[in-house]
Amino acid sequence: MRVLAIDTSSPRGSVAVVGSEGVLAEARVVTGEGHSRWLLPAVSALLQGLDVFAVTTGPGSFTGLRVGLGSVQGLAMASGRPCVGLSTLDLLAGCASASSGTIVALVDAFRGEVFSGVYDAAARLRGERAVGRLEDVLRSVPAGTAFVGEVAVARREAIREAVPGAIFPEFPRFLAPALAAAALPLAASGSTVSAADLRPVYLRPAAIRPSPP
Repeated sequence: MRVLAIDTSSPRGSVAVVGSEGVLAEARVVTGEGHSRWLLPAVSALLQGLDVFAVTTGPGSFTGLRVGLGSVQGLAMASGRPCVGLSTLDLLAGCASASSGTIVALVDAFRGEVFSGVYDAAARLRGERAVGRLEDVLRSVPAGTAFVGEVAVARREAIREAVPGAIFPEFPRFLAPALAAAALPLAASGSTVSAADLRPVYLRPAAIRPSPP
């Protein structure tokens, strides 16, 4: 079985094909101009012999998520293949599994806020995914917590000051291969959804600005 995975939840976009043999193909891009221009040409070169499509459902960039989800839905509907959708936070936590008794996954929510999820050592979600200030997250976790995600890299010193013994496990900066690997056993067990059933995880409404007069 082979899975094609797409992650457009941040400026680091990636596409990967993963099978039982490991990563078979991968494309990466870092862009501040959106993912719509590069994504479908990259996918078109990887479509042969696929069984399942996987996509990050967020939280993350509102526009990026729409590009990724819309692309997977179109491809899956056209080909009749099933899908796996995984939360960006859950995926990051899974990459840090067993690193600590408490794992915090962090994604930039812009406006000075973060998307966050708190997980146990087996990367099982505790409570609800949330959006808010990083400082509020740091006050709620114990010493020795592991932090994962781009925000953990950018705010490492602030996290260390607030959480004694904070741990920063390695994680993939481009998520598509990890997404595909996580989707593979789900697909093999039949834990898939139709393209129409994929849903984004936004955690807050989109910021819509009125056009200037």
